[in-house]
Amino acid sequence: MIRVLLADDQHLVRAGFRALLESEPGVDVVGEAGTGREALRLVRDLRPDVVLMDIRMPDGDGLWATGEIAADPELAATRIVIVTTFELDEYVAQAIVAGASGFLVKDTEPVDLIRAVRVVAAGEALLSPGVTRRLIERVAGGLRPPPDTSRLASLTDREREVLQLVGQGLTNTEIGERLYVSPLTAKTHVSRIMTKLDARDRVHLVVLAYETGIVQPGWQ
Repeated sequence: MIRVLLADDQHLVRAGFRALLESEPGVDVVGEAGTGREALRLVRDLRPDVVLMDIRMPDGDGLWATGEIAADPELAATRIVIVTTFELDEYVAQAIVAGASGFLVKDTEPVDLIRAVRVVAAGEALLSPGVTRRLIERVAGGLRPPPDTSRLASLTDREREVLQLVGQGLTNTEIGERLYVSPLTAKTHVSRIMTKLDARDRVHLVVLAYETGIVQPGWQ
């Protein structure tokens, strides 16, 4: 069962998401929050698998709450999907840096919202179609100082190659096709890279690939 927490200051939005998600097998909405501080409290109490987090909320907005959740090792199993009105809201880029695992706009199709919950709960990362490259390039453009690139020294040549392909937005299947290995082998490489670089999820591998210069903005 995938346990979901809804964080949005609009009751109507929460009610719509709840009705949609609870109609799906294997999904349970365990709580609702109308403020960032309430979202943080409920995450600590309920330990949901996924939080659908609005950005603009009173008493600690979604950006603050995302950073607090992502920074707490005891909440490492909780994944956050930012749900906002604007595709390239500056706050969204900051939320990805803070620890969000995905990003959707509020007018996304119901099937895509459900897919997002399942994908993120499974440990993958998700961004709205067509937004990934622009968003990551903005993140890489200077929202925080570059991380310690000496960590890349722990990667093998093959792992650096895989990281570059992850940074370009390729899936495990596409990486496997490019490197003539199975998708499972590609997934194993990605998992090892995440462990070595202490990356929370695939989104942060992409950010790291840009920040360290393994992928350059504008690459195709």
